[in-house]
Amino acid sequence: MHLNPYGEYAVLLAASLANDWPDARAGIIARVRDAGMTMDFPTAPDDYAGTRAVIDEWLTVVDADEPRGRAAVLNRQMATVAAYPRLTDHHDEGWHLHYRDENQLLPQVLAAVISVGTALHLTTRGMHRLHRCAAGQSPNDSCRAVVVDVTRNGRQQYCSVRCANRSAVRRHRSRQL
Repeated sequence: MHLNPYGEYAVLLAASLANDWPDARAGIIARVRDAGMTMDFPTAPDDYAGTRAVIDEWLTVVDADEPRGRAAVLNRQMATVAAYPRLTDHHDEGWHLHYRDENQLLPQVLAAVISVGTALHLTTRGMHRLHRCAAGQSPNDSCRAVVVDVTRNGRQQYCSVRCANRSAVRRHRSRQL
């Protein structure tokens, strides 16, 4: 039984947008489709800027220092979307839940999906499983990528193998001095 359809993919979508912001609305829509969202979004003039604001606000959850603070920020975000679950059968895909109204604009839909998905991810996997790349903690590295830890052991610290390897080489070289 699959009870968490908004957790992992919503957080990965948010991280994808935060780590590599598209040049235009079409790029956002392409990422949304890649994440599995099939609904059509009415076009509005501020979709691009509004979606950027959603991601910037979401990054305050990523950057929260401790679990209670993270929960407080996320609770405020979820309260602003005023989304409630509803059954839908659009595109004849079968009945499933959505956390939004049918005709909401792209930023409002993503705010609801990402905030609820982040809450589900953090409560089911652990409050520590969303953070910035550990390589960015080094004074010699500026990586600020978001890491969504979906590993089995819950210990992913780096956004990529490249960042992990650079960090390991840096640690090795510092021991050699």
